Amino acid sequence: MGELFATYDVVGAFFMTIKLAVAATIGSLIIGTVVAVCRLSPVGVLRWLGAAYVNIVRNTPLTLITVFTMLGLHSNLGLRVADPYSPTSVVDTAFRWGVIALSVYHAAFVCEALRSGVNTVPVGQAEAARSIGLTFTQNLRYVILPQAFRGAIVPLGNTIIALTKNTTVVAVIGVAEIAYLTATMMENDPQLLVWIFLTVALGFVVLTLPIGLATTHFGRKLAVLR
Repeated sequence: MGELFATYDVVGAFFMTIKLAVAATIGSLIIGTVVAVCRLSPVGVLRWLGAAYVNIVRNTPLTLITVFTMLGLHSNLGLRVADPYSPTSVVDTAFRWGVIALSVYHAAFVCEALRSGVNTVPVGQAEAARSIGLTFTQNLRYVILPQAFRGAIVPLGNTIIALTKNTTVVAVIGVAEIAYLTATMMENDPQLLVWIFLTVALGFVVLTLPIGLATTHFGRKLAVLR
């Protein structure tokens, strides 16, 4: 294992994985919250759009979405997410499209996690909020969503763990994270195959185990008492 760390930039590859996971987590939480609000909206068109987003994206392979962002949106449609004249244009483009793909895909799961959290909020609280004159937006902001996030901590944590592991998929568009480096190590040093797999597996355990422990702890601590 020491030979792998001495020969290859394993730490740098895992750091890229962490950056992908953090950026995509923020993106998926934002998009997923918007989609969840659409699904809870009293406007039928918004509910339909939210349901369509979840059903389509959730049942589409992440690899397909990732490849589509690079080959479809970037190469064919010419959409740019980085300065084409920058010396790091290729790296920045692959990273940002990878974050977009991960965010769009996992937003569907964030939405469903929040909906499960909304189900923990007593109906009487929403009715009481309406009775004192709060609008739908105010009701969501002050009453429903704060409790929904507290009730959805554990499923949201599971989604973040899945997202962290799914960062390996963006290797298909050339993002130099740990899966990309793993392919290089296996090609150059096949005699170290067992150590390569152990290193990668241990690295992901180190990344995801604290998330699981933290979400379990805060899920219990912040649970809304009934």
